[in-house]
Amino acid sequence: MTAPTTGERGILQDLAALGYAVDSLSSLRMSGVNYRDAVPVLLEHLRKVRDTKVKGEVVRALSVPWARPAATPVLIDEFRHAEDATGLGLRWTVGNALEVVWDDAFYDELVELASDTSFGRAREMIVLGLTRSKNAAADAVLVELMDDSDVGGHAVKALAKIAAKRSVSADARPGLERKLADGRAWVRAGARQALAVCA
Repeated sequence: MTAPTTGERGILQDLAALGYAVDSLSSLRMSGVNYRDAVPVLLEHLRKVRDTKVKGEVVRALSVPWARPAATPVLIDEFRHAEDATGLGLRWTVGNALEVVWDDAFYDELVELASDTSFGRAREMIVLGLTRSKNAAADAVLVELMDDSDVGGHAVKALAKIAAKRSVSADARPGLERKLADGRAWVRAGARQALAVCA
């Protein structure tokens, strides 16, 4: 067992005061316990902590359904300002959390992030989060994102997930047909699945 870092130690002390005596944030996440009352503490520390590794652990601990809706706007802000040159580190982790805590109350902000090409592949899981939206415009956003070189595959995957529950807009057909020639097997499979129920 690795000793907690200085940055993590303060968080664990605050969690222990709430009755969550864990040796790491990872242990809290894997505990199977609904720690809804710990979300405000985690959010407070997320705003303060500077250590990227610890920040990532806090974000993972917030990647749970019961962190919604309190965590959603804070994570949107973290995604925008994350220090992550590759887009596949902390910012991707935050994007993954946003997929879990997707809340249509923040639909416009989430779509803005999903559509902003400057964030590269960090947007992948936010694109998948569109499958959680009840907004009628979500399908159109996915259709548009199919031609995005960074997240097009995930847009197809999202449409395939939607296809498992209902028909997909006919507007998606041309893009899905193009994706049948994609070099990635998982994208081709998603395109076939979505086309099977394309209106």
